[in-house]
Amino acid sequence: MSTRLAKGGRLLDRSKPLNFTFNGTPLRGFQGDTLASALLGSGKTLLGRSFKYHRPRGLVASGVEEPNVLVNLGRNARLEPDQRATTTELFEGAEASSQNHWPSLDFDIGEINDKIGKLFPAGFYYKTFMAPKWAWKHLFEPVIRQAAGLGAAPKEADPDRYEQTYAFCDVLVAGGGVAGLAAALAEAQAGKRVMVMEQTAFWGGRAPVDGGTIDGLAPEAWVKNAIETLEKMENVQLFTRTMVSGLYNHGYVLGYQRVADHTPADGRPRHRLWRIRAGLVVTATGALERPLAFAGNDVPGVMLASAVRDYVVNWAVSPGDRVVIVTNNDDAYRTALAVLDAGLSVPVVIDARDSVTGALPMAVKARGVRVLEGRGVARVLGRKAVTGVEICAQAGEGGVIETVACDCVAMSGGWSPVVHLFSHVGGKLIWDEAGAMFRPDASRPPIKADGTALARVVGAANGALSLDAICAEAGLTGTVEPEAPLAPVWVMPAGAREALKFKAFLDYQNDVKVSDVQLAAREGYTSVEHTKRYTTLGMASDQGKLSNINGLAILSDALGQAIPQTGTTTFRPPYTPISFGAVAAEARGEIFQPLRRTPMHGWHEAQGAHWEPVGLWRRPYCYPRAGETHRDAVNREISNTRSNVGLLDASTLGKIVVKGPDAGRFLDMLYTGMMSTLPVGKCRYGIMCNENGFLMDDGVVVRLSEDSWLCHTTSGGAEHIHAWMEDWLQCEWWDWKVWTANLTEQYAQVAVVGPKARAVLEKLGGMDVSKETLPFMSLAEGTLGGFPARVFRISFSGELSYEIAVPANMGLAFWQALVAAGAEFGAMPYGTEALHVMRAEKGFIMIGDETDGTVIPQDLGLGWAISKKKDDYLGKRAQARVEMVRPDRWRLVGLETVDGTVLPDGVYAVADGHNANGQRNTQGRVTSTYWSPTLNKGIAMGLVVNGPERMGEVLDFPGDGGVVHKAKIVDPCFYDKEGEKANV
Repeated sequence: MSTRLAKGGRLLDRSKPLNFTFNGTPLRGFQGDTLASALLGSGKTLLGRSFKYHRPRGLVASGVEEPNVLVNLGRNARLEPDQRATTTELFEGAEASSQNHWPSLDFDIGEINDKIGKLFPAGFYYKTFMAPKWAWKHLFEPVIRQAAGLGAAPKEADPDRYEQTYAFCDVLVAGGGVAGLAAALAEAQAGKRVMVMEQTAFWGGRAPVDGGTIDGLAPEAWVKNAIETLEKMENVQLFTRTMVSGLYNHGYVLGYQRVADHTPADGRPRHRLWRIRAGLVVTATGALERPLAFAGNDVPGVMLASAVRDYVVNWAVSPGDRVVIVTNNDDAYRTALAVLDAGLSVPVVIDARDSVTGALPMAVKARGVRVLEGRGVARVLGRKAVTGVEICAQAGEGGVIETVACDCVAMSGGWSPVVHLFSHVGGKLIWDEAGAMFRPDASRPPIKADGTALARVVGAANGALSLDAICAEAGLTGTVEPEAPLAPVWVMPAGAREALKFKAFLDYQNDVKVSDVQLAAREGYTSVEHTKRYTTLGMASDQGKLSNINGLAILSDALGQAIPQTGTTTFRPPYTPISFGAVAAEARGEIFQPLRRTPMHGWHEAQGAHWEPVGLWRRPYCYPRAGETHRDAVNREISNTRSNVGLLDASTLGKIVVKGPDAGRFLDMLYTGMMSTLPVGKCRYGIMCNENGFLMDDGVVVRLSEDSWLCHTTSGGAEHIHAWMEDWLQCEWWDWKVWTANLTEQYAQVAVVGPKARAVLEKLGGMDVSKETLPFMSLAEGTLGGFPARVFRISFSGELSYEIAVPANMGLAFWQALVAAGAEFGAMPYGTEALHVMRAEKGFIMIGDETDGTVIPQDLGLGWAISKKKDDYLGKRAQARVEMVRPDRWRLVGLETVDGTVLPDGVYAVADGHNANGQRNTQGRVTSTYWSPTLNKGIAMGLVVNGPERMGEVLDFPGDGGVVHKAKIVDPCFYDKEGEKANV
């Protein structure tokens, strides 16, 4: 049974007791405890249940690698599921509860799964739940969803706050052990700006626990001196409780700081997410001890040897009175010595190696402990707690030689460097046969754009597992007991029978056993990535920190190949889980997304505008007056615009300046048409396609000067198109001399539309806007009504139209001037719905309505916008594929119901016959549909098979309630096909 020792505990402050509860039971720990050490110190060893078989589980580790003890922490609004007990610092009033059991931790009905475990081998979910079809929805899925997951999700809003911050440094050191601190000192003394991030609350890593000397000092004293030196340096920032979560291209690093987890509700942000650009990342992330795979290695009380050592030394906790050590290396003997020094018993050390002669084993033998060479564990006795071990020959099949009573088993299968950060951005690993580990290959690091190394690995993360090796690498002098080579042991015993392998666990959280991996190999899963997914090995919240190397070694043996040939799975960030709160930070509630407003937003609001979301913008849908429905308001706005003059706030349209000697060449590649030949002061409609040939955006392009163009985009597309431009410039055409700037919010833009539009502008005065001076598709710059303005003669309504851009800070004043000047001409504002109806009356397409990611320009009758004079543009080759030139593609047409009503939005036109799912075949769909007050009937646009060749045909469009709408295929241009009204 575990208990608190009367003395010791280098991290404890016994003068500050802390009260907490576990499953409702009041318990007590001390300042400096983790939840895990406090639970062990309170005699709690059964702490959870496994995911699949609901087997009893206790602590295995003492740090981020702990797979078993995930708890619900807190309650109500501060309930947080799946919190790792080993990394949760104890605080006053903490409330923890175990997970994944019913009705209680001690008696879990789900344990029946373990009794029938042979029905749930690896990949059973790929072979079951197939039939009958109805059962998936009504039986299988509800049961699986009920069983899935570990903790209970909180149901109340999170009361804590989270934040993000940005930083830049020359060198970021990940890890605050001896190697990390030594690297930080060297870089800082060279004048570099250094950030050091340590994921725990204390510095020094394993060295203060494991002993030795550094430059003649005890590790704890050396660490204290190093921290004091670094704290005095202005070019150094030190962070504890901060995990380097991920390393990305170009030196981009995410750091996850647990600011106030240990002091909840103290007013500080709970978590902070650091977004860092670093010139060099030094990964000093240490190494993790591997477990050994033997039957019963998951029984509560079986722990990593290093974890037992940590609990004894750091927190004065005895994991058991009689601790059996089982190992394949010398390091575990340090645990035996620590246990003996604490006044506890080590009845035996079981060493798989045939000969044990090192200094550490000799020191243990000198303390009167039996060391059994060439032996292994056949089976651990006990279910909810360890009661003993059965010892066998390591080379045998598990025949029991001796049984030893104990209440704790400390196991060590060697160490694996933490290579995650190094691997996140392509750093390559090499198999170290002597250490039985993958370590970073210094000749193949992740690289920056200039070809230099992005990351450098030091210390145990680099395979230097002993203190003297770490010090030598850092230019220090270290002394520590020498260690003999380990013997790779992947299964214990080597010839274990199937019954033993069926209870030898690799992935504790997902209940993946040695037998599961071997089954996957027999069933043809020869790729480690496929085996991972088939068995779920390494897919739990610990991401295989303890299981991956053992699992791939067993897979390699089953496939009869070397471990390097099998390789590793992909290392992906984050290194350990980070909170959704830190990811979202302030983007919650009312500011979940930034609400974008035009300079005229307040005016629209005062006029009672009904709003429509367009991307992150809010645009007036219409301006309803007293007693008007929205349709009434839209009809009024359209009729007034067609007969008098309408004003549209078009400020949301994207405005991207493209400038440079190669700007014309660049735009010729982005747009399907020729933009390099556009004369200065002229406008041209342009469409953009992605690499697959599908239409992605459209707008008017204006040539401002010999080397400058202004590209208008859709309201929701400005940021995407600007990023698209930069992607090509930075990644493909990096040597082209082109610069882009998104000026969308720098200008307010107003469309003045209708037969009296020119009269309104003439009343404002200052510019000649006549047809002769400013013809259609032209630009004029000057002062209009006292406002500096760019006036574009373009139309999206089919009427005489001007779009005027003024500086954003003058937008409201300019709008008000237009309203005043237009009063005598019947000017009134109109919203986006009137805009949409008028453009549909003219047969103009709308991105997002007539396009859906599968439509090419030719489908929409836009072949005229594709230049025949140039060799290439983005998407041209894709548009030549067989699928794109198929004669029966769905193409744009107009649609009119035979009774003049409005077609429902998005309905499909049915064809004869049924598909394989028993559904009616389709031959088209409605893309836009409106009531047209101009034509006094419903109009629609749609995509129909061979549509333009089928004018006059009547199609059936089934709607809700069994109603079938009949509509005739017509020309998509319903209004002023000759375009005379726009060119008056």
